[in-house]
Amino acid sequence: MLRHRFQPGRLVTGLFLTLAGVIYAGDAGGAWETPWFVVIPVVMGGLCLAGAVGVVARSAHRRRGTLRAKADEPRADLPG
Repeated sequence: MLRHRFQPGRLVTGLFLTLAGVIYAGDAGGAWETPWFVVIPVVMGGLCLAGAVGVVARSAHRRRGTLRAKADEPRADLPG
């Protein structure tokens, strides 16, 4: 199995788009009445939240990468 980096922004996007689908499916199935404009804030809010989560995750990955690079460098105060 190929390994890849966890991308929480995509997870958040998927959850909110799934929620939008559930809202429309419930309306189509007759479980509840949903006005057409309700899904717009759900999707837009989810995309904004996913963008913020993606920025935070990217900065965490970058910071972690620089810390690992510094840990791999040979230190001048150690022999060898």
